[in-house]
Amino acid sequence: MFCLYYLKPFIEETIVELYNRTSPQCLTIADLGCSSGPNSLFVISELLKAISVVCQKLGRSPPEFQVFLNDLPENDFNTIFKSIPYFFKKFRSENGQEVRPSFVAGVPGSFYNRLFPTKTLNFVHSSYALHWLSQNNKGNVYLARTSPSNVYKAYAEQFNRDFSVFLSLRSIEMVIGGCMVITIKGNGITH
Repeated sequence: MFCLYYLKPFIEETIVELYNRTSPQCLTIADLGCSSGPNSLFVISELLKAISVVCQKLGRSPPEFQVFLNDLPENDFNTIFKSIPYFFKKFRSENGQEVRPSFVAGVPGSFYNRLFPTKTLNFVHSSYALHWLSQNNKGNVYLARTSPSNVYKAYAEQFNRDFSVFLSLRSIEMVIGGCMVITIKGNGITH
């Protein structure tokens, strides 16, 4: 949540620029690595708010929203789905307006595989999820300053392969001119 506070202006600016440039009737958003806790709908709320504000300023009706929440199949999607009616009720009370028809769907699966049909996504968001590699080194899921250099190298090579796959798959799934905001943490350790 702390990081999202600092990223909020950048995320808002990106979605508003996308909307102003494309004016879609339905804005399709994917949140990759959404988790299932209280913050799982925070980014979606901020995106809907930003679009609502720009539409009010322009005197336009907001678009419809198709929101895809993605995480691994083990994620507790039921908790998220149970919170959606409250989410929209809270959005109305805080923003004084209805959200245009919004359709929310869960998409279980690894984002290192295809998740969506070709050219369907306008906006992709992923926050602190891409550090989870498609495979790990014999059960070890983190590096420490005391890790041998060959372990650093193996993780870096795996990350490079995974990130290339991730970007390649999203390029198939995103509409031309779509936007992506990805947040990943680096530790500053180099070898």
